[in-house]
Amino acid sequence: MTTRPTAVPTAFDVDDIEDDAPTPEPAWTRRRTPRPPALAQWRPGVAIGALVVVLLALAACRPDLFSSIDPNRAVISETLQGPSGRHWFGTDQNGRDIYSRVVHGARLSLLIGLGASALALVVGSLVGILAASTGRVVGAVVDRVLDSVLSIPGLLMVLLVIAVLGTGTRNSVIGLALVTVPGYARVVRGEVIRIRGSVYLEAAHALGWSRFQVLRRHLVPNALGPVSVLATIGVGSAISTGSSLSFLGLGPQPPAAEWGAMLSTSRTYFAVAWWPAVFPGLAITLTVLAVTVTGQYLQLRVEGRNTR
Repeated sequence: MTTRPTAVPTAFDVDDIEDDAPTPEPAWTRRRTPRPPALAQWRPGVAIGALVVVLLALAACRPDLFSSIDPNRAVISETLQGPSGRHWFGTDQNGRDIYSRVVHGARLSLLIGLGASALALVVGSLVGILAASTGRVVGAVVDRVLDSVLSIPGLLMVLLVIAVLGTGTRNSVIGLALVTVPGYARVVRGEVIRIRGSVYLEAAHALGWSRFQVLRRHLVPNALGPVSVLATIGVGSAISTGSSLSFLGLGPQPPAAEWGAMLSTSRTYFAVAWWPAVFPGLAITLTVLAVTVTGQYLQLRVEGRNTR
């Protein structure tokens, strides 16, 4: 069996091959594909949620921009009137304008949600930093205390706090904050432990920085990023639970315009008038949904930035 001789390329052929080969582009001349701006990456749901959050913030700060009617003004001759051009959301059993009460109710509902999340963020961050920065004994004791608090159902814990301190907006905020402190403390503790082994922290110690300087300039700013986003999501949960407390009569007391309290007082008349209960319920649902969607978007942005 004879084998065919393989063709050996000549110098002319080699030159042709080398000339036809694509020349690699230098690294410094390559252009990176620009990333679309953050607004372009927004989904429609996130944009709508952010818009709802902005409108709620405006309603809480300047309710007169949306309604000039006194939310506590009662007109007995206009009780339980349906939605109309004069009263967009109708009137309640006392003749008060429901639209005005929903707008003014945003202030109390957001105050409870933001206040509880802010208080839980501060206390939880301090507890988490303390548990991660001190010795093993203190850290173990803090962990056992957090486990004990987490073992109690959240709503029951809030009810216990209100039973001791009494009803009202301030006590509702304190009770809701105590329920969520363990979650924030654990997140901060994990972040501090993760950051403590980083290279730039070792360099700071090598430069002779004190523990307080390292804590103030590195540990706290880097640990509070993820937990701040978590607190944004927690605002929606606090608003929902705060409305439940008001529905039970344990939150802001009448005649204050608060969405949960409006639901509680209108449930008796639901068979003959649906609007006093439906519109405050929609306000609670839209607020919790908008805050949660916006918070989840911020969480994805922070996680994506940390993984780069």
